[in-house]
Amino acid sequence: MKIGVLALQGAVSEHEQMLADCGVDVQLVKGVTDLIDLDGLVIPGGESTTIKKLLAKASMLSVLKDKILAGMPVLGTCAGLVLLTQDDALNGLDGQVQRNGFGRQIDSFEENITITGLDHPFPGIFIRAPYLETVGPEVEILGKTFDNRIIAARQKNVMVTAFHPELSEDSSIHELFITQCVNENKMN
Repeated sequence: MKIGVLALQGAVSEHEQMLADCGVDVQLVKGVTDLIDLDGLVIPGGESTTIKKLLAKASMLSVLKDKILAGMPVLGTCAGLVLLTQDDALNGLDGQVQRNGFGRQIDSFEENITITGLDHPFPGIFIRAPYLETVGPEVEILGKTFDNRIIAARQKNVMVTAFHPELSEDSSIHELFITQCVNENKMN
């Protein structure tokens, strides 16, 4: 199993370490050729506008969008969620996002959240986090905050979180994604 981590900007090393700790081979993705033979891809948190510009500069935006449309499993966290919901970016999840929905950097917080598929509360770390205001009919909501904001969801091969699972010591979200990669690749 080889999972890529988009390594253009953001929390790259944290995702890389979490995936390695889960026992998968990790490929840092900096160009189109790094997308070959991946079983899945993580798009980390960071700054979504910057990541989108870097994807375009590396001629990866349309290639990655096509791979996601073709069924490549992808996990987008924070900025990754934003990119996966934007029509002019990766357009992998049908939803409307509220960027920086919980406030500025100073408003960052941690909250134990219930996530579908986990048997324990997950320690969500929210840093200038977005949330999904609405989702389409094919989107499965995996988690909400105490005030009912959508912060985790899945649509077909795309899984997103508004929080940063890579910053916690709990690998459960990454393990869920790895299971999704295994299941998607068995079907193809």
